[in-house]
Amino acid sequence: MRKFTVSLVLLFVCQAALADNWGHWRGPTGNGAATDASPPTEWSEKKNIKWKVAIPGKGSGSPVIWGDKVFVVTAVNAGGESQAREESRGSSRRPGGGQEARRGPGGGRDSQGRPSGRGRGRSGRSRGGSRGGALATLEFRILCFDRKSGKELWQQSATKAKPHEGTHSTNGFASGSPCTDGEHVYAHFGSRGLYCYTLSGKLKWKRTDFGKMTMRAGFGEGSSPTLAGDKLIVPWDHEEQSFVYALDKASGKTLWKTTRDEPSCWATPLIVENGKKKQVVMNGQTCARGYDLQTGKELWRCGGQTQRPVASPVAGAGLVFVGSGFRGSFLGAFRLDGKGDIEDSKSVAWVIDRDTPDIASPLYSAGRVYFHKGKSGMLSCVDAATGKPHYTVQRISGINSTYASPIAAGGHVYITGRSGTTVVIKDAGKLEVVSTNSVGEGVDATPAPVGKELFIRGEKHLFCISK
Repeated sequence: MRKFTVSLVLLFVCQAALADNWGHWRGPTGNGAATDASPPTEWSEKKNIKWKVAIPGKGSGSPVIWGDKVFVVTAVNAGGESQAREESRGSSRRPGGGQEARRGPGGGRDSQGRPSGRGRGRSGRSRGGSRGGALATLEFRILCFDRKSGKELWQQSATKAKPHEGTHSTNGFASGSPCTDGEHVYAHFGSRGLYCYTLSGKLKWKRTDFGKMTMRAGFGEGSSPTLAGDKLIVPWDHEEQSFVYALDKASGKTLWKTTRDEPSCWATPLIVENGKKKQVVMNGQTCARGYDLQTGKELWRCGGQTQRPVASPVAGAGLVFVGSGFRGSFLGAFRLDGKGDIEDSKSVAWVIDRDTPDIASPLYSAGRVYFHKGKSGMLSCVDAATGKPHYTVQRISGINSTYASPIAAGGHVYITGRSGTTVVIKDAGKLEVVSTNSVGEGVDATPAPVGKELFIRGEKHLFCISK
């Protein structure tokens, strides 16, 4: 009996530990929802701020949390000045604006009528792109903080490098979020390499042999890797040859590498399960696709996407939801048993062709899918199984422009605007605003709800929101 009691206690401790972690920028399921978290719904610069610490550099890489540690990445001027948003001179376009190639909503069509996805100039970059003037040498860092106090436990300089091309004025050079499995933390700096550290800050391995990305219109890089069992899935979509990699997370060695007929994409892969088999689902300008996790073989694809996709997939109710919202609108719900080209087949459960998300990813929670219209604060909520609306394009007062993705915790949905305002609404089929809050500085990173706390990475600080 005593042995059974001890085992039961250990089981509950393990379950509590898992519930108290946020190891990926979209949470443990990749959907943006924390099923066991209950962070505060009210805060201000003076209320419910447990601690805040200054972060050198500026970035939109989200914090990840495991146990008593919080991790963020950044890029700073090698001389010490904040420089994470160093931009190419002469370019101040927002993603989706400026002098890019003018194509239709689907980005062109190939010989089979599917979106071609390509609109490059002769140089291999999107027409209208520019590398701009000279760039500073940057130091790419990962920082670890004590969750209880905000005290810096360690920081490591992964590398120093001068970026080979510029970035958008609202993007940084360390925009990808880290991820952790509780044993190691992985920091991906795109063209500057992928680095694996122990939780105490010791470098275990690194990969700097992927090459250099050439991104559409000089918008910069920003995809994040995804952990899947013993594998680390690394997206590599740009204006030259694109790939998706599966690495052995313990050694960094390539397990498989699959070629992708896709131009620049900033979305992060999602791991989903169909029966006993797992898939890697990826957004893309040409097609949304599913790959076999073990082999990297493409299982299915579906056209209809819009240009330069950024939003990452989410899944629930036996479906995976993939969408984009620049120069067109598309949000598709796909069954995972499809094979080959599933467009217009029964594997497509439903499609929404207006007011779909651009930069911010959708949220799946409690049988509902939430998403913004483009980069705006206007919110829609639909039934995940049918796509039928609970409400559509509702203006959220205080939220004008969004980069951070919505998250769900404790029966609430948290919607964060670029101004630093977070509006909390009920996680329900009827729009009900609970509170409006601000940390007093801009926020592009997606917040992380863990336990009874909410972690927000702002332009200048990392905040722990707690009662």
